[in-house]
Amino acid sequence: VVGCKGQLGRALTALLPGSPGLDLPEFDLRDPAAIASVPWGQVGTIINGAAYTAVDAAETAEGRRACWDVNVACLSRLVEVARTHRIPLVHVSTDYVFDGTAEVHTEDEGFSPLGVYGQTKAAGDAVVATLPRHYLLRTSWVIGDGKNFVATIASLADRGIAPSVVADQFGRLTFTDEIVAAVDHLLAVGAPYGTYNVSNGGPVTSWADIAKDVYAARGKDPALVTEVSAEEYGRGKE
Repeated sequence: VVGCKGQLGRALTALLPGSPGLDLPEFDLRDPAAIASVPWGQVGTIINGAAYTAVDAAETAEGRRACWDVNVACLSRLVEVARTHRIPLVHVSTDYVFDGTAEVHTEDEGFSPLGVYGQTKAAGDAVVATLPRHYLLRTSWVIGDGKNFVATIASLADRGIAPSVVADQFGRLTFTDEIVAAVDHLLAVGAPYGTYNVSNGGPVTSWADIAKDVYAARGKDPALVTEVSAEEYGRGKE
């Protein structure tokens, strides 16, 4: 499991006890020596849970470089490891590779990313797809044990802060346990290699509606959450 310290990586290593986990600072895909130190011949499958996921920060000059570095350059090195050692690669991607105009996304839908984060993930998907043996899982709005939208909103609610939250972007929360279950299933049944869209069920909702639900669950007034458009929220963040 690459990226074993992130919220998805922790969920994956919990499913696969005893499997070696790799992450910064001990394992850095920018360091050829670190890559060479891993006994790849003993690895049956590489599962990549590492990614740059700070969507807003990716639109800044510094964040843009970091996003491309992690989601494309570092991933490309991991793909070459998988290719060289003929190891199947499981890679987790995102619905941000689409522009959101379609109500239902199919596995063969073409790329149409709007922002830097989505562009880097789309580029990474294209690199992963060059491997004969790969599973590419696209998911949405990941929530698990770690830093995420729900945890951030819960913290704001507990501190009595009234946030402005985007109300014109829609999707579904997907819990890391669901993604892990999908990975486990694909590997267990030997599913055909390729792309799979995976998310939790339930109604599609907005970030603002989720924030209001979190405030209510924390015993706070949901009216403290102010709805704004993505354009309004993004002003001044470039």
